[in-house]
Amino acid sequence: MGDGDAMEQAILALLAERREGATTCPSDAARRVGGDDEADWRPLMDEARAAAARLVERGEVVITQRGEVVDLATARGPIRIRRA
Repeated sequence: MGDGDAMEQAILALLAERREGATTCPSDAARRVGGDDEADWRPLMDEARAAAARLVERGEVVITQRGEVVDLATARGPIRIRRA
């Protein structure tokens, strides 16, 4: 399993642990893959967003900002990930 796969699995696992309709942050997935040390997980943020994008393409998740579904390609600032 490559790092991208690990990040996708981390996102899906985090969502599975939450109630229906709840969201997770890409940084939560980066921490799950990279550990709690910010020096280790912070560089994984781009991969976390890329993994979220792949999951969106497959229809597994949606990206939200302030509770509204948005297009990750045009989203600026903090995002959340929710099951589709």
